[in-house]
Amino acid sequence: MEKKSPRIKSLLTPGEVAKRSGVAVSALHFYESKGLIKSTRNAGNQRRYRRDVLRHVAIIKIAQRIGIPLSTIGEAFGVLPEGHRLSAKEWKQLSSQWREELNSRIHTLVALRDQLDGCIGCGCLSRTDCPLRNPGDKLGEKGPGAHFPEDE
Repeated sequence: MEKKSPRIKSLLTPGEVAKRSGVAVSALHFYESKGLIKSTRNAGNQRRYRRDVLRHVAIIKIAQRIGIPLSTIGEAFGVLPEGHRLSAKEWKQLSSQWREELNSRIHTLVALRDQLDGCIGCGCLSRTDCPLRNPGDKLGEKGPGAHFPEDE
């Protein structure tokens, strides 16, 4: 007796995608509303996703974990043809762009952390000299009187 191999479904329900990707169905709907993923509708007007959505959701989750904004993720996906499966070369190019953005943020955070250490050591929170409260005395350029960074 010949053993039949299980048929691989070409379209997945939102529940199946959620289970396989580890994200909630509501997150899939949200990603879809932002144009990050696409679905089709069956005869009963129920969403169905192509299998390649699993890779897109994985990329979205990785990017979100490192703090890449959804708009940046959408721009990256926007240059790909619909249904395109990201190659290793394309992923390397994409991740190198995100790596540069991440390195820039790390540099900024390290500088802020180091300034905060100085601020804690000083304790004065000077409106003129404090690199966190008033970097470069930018508030002084507004003239005399009380000015706050939120006024910018």
